[in-house]
Amino acid sequence: MTWNLEEQLLALGAVKLNPLNPFQWSSGLKAPIYCDHRNLLGYPESRNQIALGLGHLASQFNPSLIAGTSTAGIPWGVLVAHQLSLPFVYVRPEPKSHGLGRQVEGISCKEQNIVLIEDLVSTGGSSLRCVEALRREGGQVLSVVAIFNYGLPASQMAFENEKVILKTLGNLENLLKKAMGTFSPEALASLQSWQQDPQAWSARQG
Repeated sequence: MTWNLEEQLLALGAVKLNPLNPFQWSSGLKAPIYCDHRNLLGYPESRNQIALGLGHLASQFNPSLIAGTSTAGIPWGVLVAHQLSLPFVYVRPEPKSHGLGRQVEGISCKEQNIVLIEDLVSTGGSSLRCVEALRREGGQVLSVVAIFNYGLPASQMAFENEKVILKTLGNLENLLKKAMGTFSPEALASLQSWQQDPQAWSARQG
C-alpha cells in the first residue's frame, strides 16, 4: 500500500478541517483549517516517511548545513541533518532578549549553503524571518523545505520576492482531494474560497 502524506495527516489528526466552526489563528485570522504536526513525531512509520521525504527534497540543493525553525522545525531538521550527515543549527523567529542575544544557535553559518526545515508554511512570515537571520550570519539559504503548505497567494509572492525556493511534501490542494468524501461540496468550496483570500474570508465570519 502506497504511503500518502495527506491521508496520514487526516488519519492521525495532524490536520483538522472545520469550515462551519472556524479556528482562530494566533494572528487573529479565522480559518477553516488548523495544522498541528507535533503529534506526527509519536508515530514512527509516518515520522520516518516524512523525514525521508524532507531529506530527499533538501538533498537536491546539495547543502552544507541544515537549519530548523524554532520550535516546530527543530526535530524534523535534526532528523534531516542526521540522515544527510550534515551539521545542524536552529533559528528563533527573533533574537533572544537575554544572554548572548542570539537568533541562530549552533555553529557559524558563514559561507554555508543552507536548507531551512519548517513544519508548516502559512503566510510565510516566520520562515522568511528565519531566512533573514541566516543571511545576516553570512549563510546562503538555498531553500525552505516544509511538510505542508497552505498555498496562500500572499505567501507564494513573499517567497518569490525574497528569492527563496519553497519545497513541500504536501499541500492544501491534495488534502482537499483526500477530504472530498468527508466534507460536502459547500464546505470544500468554503475552504477554497478561504485559500484564495484568507483576510476576506475571515472578515465574513464576524
